[in-house]
This record gives sequence, structure tokens and C-alpha cells, in this order.
Amino acid sequence: MEPRQIIEKLGQLAERYEAELGQASDEQAIRAGQAAYLGNKGEVTALQKLMKDIEPKARKDVGRALNQTKERISKATDKALGEINQRRGREYLDRHVDLTLPGRPPVGVGAMHPLSIVMYDIVDVFVSMGFDVATGPEIETDYYNFAALNFPQDHPARDMQDTLFIKEGETLLRTHTSPVQIRTMLRRPLPIQIVAPGAVYRRDDDPTHSPMFFQIEGLLVDEGVSFADLKGVLEAFIHEVFGKDVKLRFRPSFFPFTEPSAEVDIQCIACKGEGCRLCSQTGWLEVLGSGMVDPNVLQEVGVDSERYTGFAFGIGVDRIAMLRYEGISSIKLFYENDPRFLSSFRR
Repeated sequence: MEPRQIIEKLGQLAERYEAELGQASDEQAIRAGQAAYLGNKGEVTALQKLMKDIEPKARKDVGRALNQTKERISKATDKALGEINQRRGREYLDRHVDLTLPGRPPVGVGAMHPLSIVMYDIVDVFVSMGFDVATGPEIETDYYNFAALNFPQDHPARDMQDTLFIKEGETLLRTHTSPVQIRTMLRRPLPIQIVAPGAVYRRDDDPTHSPMFFQIEGLLVDEGVSFADLKGVLEAFIHEVFGKDVKLRFRPSFFPFTEPSAEVDIQCIACKGEGCRLCSQTGWLEVLGSGMVDPNVLQEVGVDSERYTGFAFGIGVDRIAMLRYEGISSIKLFYENDPRFLSSFRR
């Protein structure tokens, strides 16, 4: 067969195939028709086998015609299959779907995590007082996590059984968000007024402690800052979170990076100070630690401790959440991702 005749024949086959597709009633008929043209024993394939007998000069034109015919048949096949699928969909809707019925409510709508709810609420309280939000890396160096915060070399917090070291003595998962305070004082001009929320890590694992938990630490450094300012800020925070009537007290404590230091307790929200299982019969619940920034910490970051003073505080978000949502017996419930537990919280 001459090259010209092959090219004409290919065009005729394409036209004939497109005409036959109009008669196909289902996908099986379409696939069978496609195989009759492009299969191993198909008519187009038979013409393709003649290529070896065509002189080289005409082979290019015949090859182009072959490719065009194959592409034309493939596009026609895809179009026919698409039309059949659309028809099937319409038929299914007509038989099985009543579009006049009301829609079903969505299933499994998510809710904000309770720890996120509490964290955002706490941050909002301090932002309303003029605090900025600062963040920092969760993988820290020994300098920012311990040394710059006045931790002595033999402090128990530096021990392997308390801190999750990546490289002992050099890098670690931060044990508090206090390193953000150091980074902020080194980077920003005074005065500074920040809160630093985020995840922290320690080697704790029991019903009231988790290896990972969340803290919000605060820092205010300026001229003339006193312990009375610290008390005023924390009293406003406690009353905003737990109510205007809740009583609180400041109890002397010790932290390497503050002096003087104090723990803040609130009257037990369950027994109103009478003594119960939640407060271990004391009538009080510890909620946060605080104190005036130690002059050694200020000097470490280049702040004149004779001119400037400041206060800092640290709040355990998980602890506040367990007090806000009474009845939570274990901190681990926050981290097990049980949808039955998490779905019970709504902001």
C-alpha cells in the first residue's frame, strides 16, 4: 500500500470510529471498539506494521498521520466515557437521591483544644494590661536555659534525671520559657513588658505531670518596678481568670532567677477554703511562681541593676486548665487525643 493510501485510510478509520462511538451504549462497548482499532490486532495497528516497508522519505508523514489518528481515537474515547459517567450520575440521582430533603448536619466538627483555650485566655488577660507576646526556640542552649538565669553548675535542674538533654551540657529541650526572657532582654531596648507562652519539657511522668506541658512566663523590666507592681498584676490576673471573689496569698519561695521569690496560692475553688481532697485538706491551691528579677540576671544581659528593676512570673497552663475544668483527674487526658474528651470543650 502506498504511503498516500495509508494516510487516507487512517483518516477514514478515525471518522468511522467517531461515528461508531455514537452507537455505543455502555463502557464495555466503547472499550471493545477502541480495542478493534488500537489493540494488537486492530486496524490502526495493522497499518502501523506497514511502516517497515515504506521508503524513509515518506515514513515521517505516515508516522505523523498515525500519531494524529491514535490521539483522535483516544480523545473521542475519553469524551464518550465521560458522557456515560455523567449519564450514570444523573440516573443515580434520579433514582436514589431526593434533593428536596434537608441537609444532614456535619459529623465530627472539631473544637479548639482545652489547653489552647486556656492559653489564649491567659495571654489575652496580660495583653489587655499592655504586655507583648514573645516566643523563642524549644531547643535551647545551656546558656539561655540555665547559666544566664543564675542557675549554679550544681543545681539539680541540670541533672540528667530532670532535663532532657540533646547534647549534655550544651543543648537541651527547654525546661521553661524563661530563656525567651533572656533573648528578649538581649534584643529589645528597655522598658520590656512581655509574656512568653509555649511548650516546655522535663523528665516528669505521673497523673499531675507530663514530659511535655505548657507554660506562660511574664517579664516586666523598667525603672522603679517594685514587688507591689508584681502583686497588682497577678491579683488582676487571678481575679480575671477565677473570679472577683477568689482569695489569694503570696507565699515565700526560692527560684535562682528571682529574689525575693514567691509562690501564689488561691483559695480552693472546690471547697472554698474548708479543706478537701483537691487541696489536700489545706484550703489552698498553688497556681504560679513569681518574684523580682535577680540583679545577677539583669547584669548578665547588660542591664544596669542599679537603675532598672523588674519582676517575672511563670504560670502552668495545664495546671490552670485542670482547675478551670473541674473533674479532670489526670493531666495525661490533655495529651491522649481522645475525641470523646476533647469534643466536650467549646470556646
